[in-house]
Amino acid sequence: MFTKKELRALLIPLVLEQILTGIMGAADTLMVSSVGEAAISGVSLVDSVNMLAVNFFSALAAGGTIVCAQYIGHRDETDAGHAARQVTALAAALSLAAAAVLIPLRRPLLGLIFGSVEREVMDAADVYMLVTVLSYPFLALYTASAALYRAIGDAKRPMLAAAAADILNIIGNAVLIFVFHMGVLGAALATLASRIFSAAALLICQARPGQTISLGRLAEWRPDGPMLRRILRIGLPSAVENGMFQFGKLAVQSTVSTLGTTAMAAQALAAMLDSFVGMPGTALGVGLLTVAGQCMGRGRSDEARRYMRLFTRLCTVVMVIIGAVLAPVTPLITRMTALTAEGAALVCHISWAMSVMRVLFWPTAFTLPNGLRAAGDVSFTMWTGAVSMWLFRVALCWALCRYTAVGLWGVWIGWSADWVVRTVCYAVRFHGDRWLDHDVLK
Repeated sequence: MFTKKELRALLIPLVLEQILTGIMGAADTLMVSSVGEAAISGVSLVDSVNMLAVNFFSALAAGGTIVCAQYIGHRDETDAGHAARQVTALAAALSLAAAAVLIPLRRPLLGLIFGSVEREVMDAADVYMLVTVLSYPFLALYTASAALYRAIGDAKRPMLAAAAADILNIIGNAVLIFVFHMGVLGAALATLASRIFSAAALLICQARPGQTISLGRLAEWRPDGPMLRRILRIGLPSAVENGMFQFGKLAVQSTVSTLGTTAMAAQALAAMLDSFVGMPGTALGVGLLTVAGQCMGRGRSDEARRYMRLFTRLCTVVMVIIGAVLAPVTPLITRMTALTAEGAALVCHISWAMSVMRVLFWPTAFTLPNGLRAAGDVSFTMWTGAVSMWLFRVALCWALCRYTAVGLWGVWIGWSADWVVRTVCYAVRFHGDRWLDHDVLK
C-alpha cells in the first residue's frame, strides 16, 4: 500500500521531467534551426533514427524497473541489487555494440533510409549521427540507472539529473553554435556532454553505500544467465514493440509528405501540441511500472488492480485539465508560426478533436497496459500494440490519405482507430485474470 505522500514523491518528478524535457527539446530544435535549413533537416533525419535507440534503451530499462520493483516488493534487496548490476552491464554492452556497428555504417544507413537528399543535408546528418551515436553508451547508462531509482519509488534524483543535463545542453548549444559557430557539430557535442553528465551523476549516486539498490563492488559484477533471462524476457518484447512503433511513425511521416507542404507543416505543429497533452500520461505510465511491480512482488494482485484503475483515472483527469488549458491558446500558438490561414485552422480543428479522443481512449490504451507489463504480461501487450499500430495507425492512415479526400485528417483518424482498438483489447484483458498467470521472478 503506497501512501499519498509516496505517490506524490514518485509522480510529480516524473511529470515535471517529461514536461521539462519537452520544453528543452523544442528550445534545442529552435537553436539548431538558426544554423540553416540544411542543418535542421540533417538533425531531423538523424533524430528519427536516434529515437529507435532511445526507445530500445527505455524498453530495456523498463524490464529492469519491473524486475527490481518486484524484488523490492518481495523484500529482497540483495537480488534487487544483483538485478540492477545486470541491467546496467547489459545496457552498457548493447549500447557499445550498437555504436560499434553504426559508426562505420552511418552514411550508407542514412542513404538507405532516406534515399537521395541534398549533399549539404547529408553532410550535416553524417556529422550529427557520428557524435550522437558516440553518446549511446551514456544515454543507455542514464536510462538504466534512472529506471532503477524509479523502481524503488525515487523519481526525484533522475529528474534533477535530467534537468541539469537539459540546461547543460542548452548552454552548450548557445556557446558552441552562437559563440564558436560550430553549427551541427556544436549541437551534437552539447548533446554528448549532457548525456555524459547525466549518466555520471546517477551512477556516482548509485555506487554509494547504503542505497536501497546499490551497484555494489566491482567483484560483484559477473554475468548471471538466469537473471539476464528474466530481464530480457520482460524488456525485449517492449523493445520490439517500441521499435515497431517508431518504424510506424516513420511510415506515417512518409505518407504525410505526399500531402503537400501545408499538410506537412500542420502535422508537425499538431503532433507537437498533441505530445504535450500526452506527456503527463506517459509519466503516469512509468510510475505505474513501479507501483504495480511492487504490488505484484508482494503477491497483492488486488492492490495492483486498484492502482491500475487509479492511475488510469488520474491520467484522464490530467488530460482534461491540459486539454482545457491548451484549447483556447492553440489559435494564438498558430499565429506565432508561418502557417497559412488554411494550415492554422487545420491545426486548431485537429488539436481540439484529438484532445477529446485522448481523454476518452488514451489512458486505457497506453497507461493501463504498463500495469499489465509490470505483472509480466508483456507478450500480449507487444502483439496487441504491434498489430493495432500497423493495421490502423499505418495501413488505415495510408489508405485514407491516398484513396480518399480527407487529407491530413486521415492520419488522425488512423491514430484514433488505433487508440480505440487498444482500449478495447486492454480493458478486456484487465477485467480477466490471464494477466496474473506470469511469474517475473521465476
